[in-house]
Amino acid sequence: MRLIVGILIVFACVFGGYLGVGGHMYVLWQPFEFLIILGAAIGAFIIGNTGPVIKATLGVFGTMFKGPKYNKAAYVELLAMQFSLYKLVQSKGILALEPHIESPHESTLFARFPTFAGDHHAVEFVCDYLRMVTLGSNNVHEMEALMDEELETHHQERHRVVGAVQALADGTPALGIVAAVLGVIHTMGAISEPPEILGHMIGGALVGTFFGVFVAYGFFAPFAQALTNIYEAESKYFLALKVGLLAHIGGQVPVMAIEFSRKALLSEDRPSFAEIDEVTSNMPATT
Repeated sequence: MRLIVGILIVFACVFGGYLGVGGHMYVLWQPFEFLIILGAAIGAFIIGNTGPVIKATLGVFGTMFKGPKYNKAAYVELLAMQFSLYKLVQSKGILALEPHIESPHESTLFARFPTFAGDHHAVEFVCDYLRMVTLGSNNVHEMEALMDEELETHHQERHRVVGAVQALADGTPALGIVAAVLGVIHTMGAISEPPEILGHMIGGALVGTFFGVFVAYGFFAPFAQALTNIYEAESKYFLALKVGLLAHIGGQVPVMAIEFSRKALLSEDRPSFAEIDEVTSNMPATT
């Protein structure tokens, strides 16, 4: 809804203001100017990006419409899931994790937390590092370095999509100038025409500059910023996993490990200590 409202405001203010000063909408209809700008932008986008980035960029509208996929309820669930894992280790030993981390899709523990279980990357992240622990790796600093490297790689994959959209924002104003220059060249070739015709042709050429700047700063740049905000918010989910796992590996009791994890969340999504205490106090024992 926020995305739709923003788009409507951009259109209403730009074109409403244009009409308010007596402008005529038909003058702005210059399809070949649009073809030059958007066609060149798409071509440059294809040249500058790999197949996976192009494919991921096609889905950004869905991402922006939905916003961050994790909300407060998802974070409460995440902390409860970690508590269950660490409590199981505390009560039955580290080897009790093996059935859950080796076959996570069959895990009765993970099945109780559907948001987490439905996130393949999050499940894989937890299982991989807990598997290392069951195999005898308990050096917190080494594990933290490895986690940071994996999360940085994941961040880079997301940033490539943001960079691709930002490149469109950076390039379309210049492509608007290209379209305008071509329009002026076309106009100079008809310099013998009456002023009415020349005025229409020059106006059409200037539409190219307008359109390039309009789509760049009205849409592409805000889209890139929106994606950045969404991806940064979602990264907190994995940061909370990382902090909780490291606290557990470092010897913290379950309630303290998830407190470390809770503190890593953004304030607008972070559940209170009392809320988490209530949820974990009423959880059934894990087998």
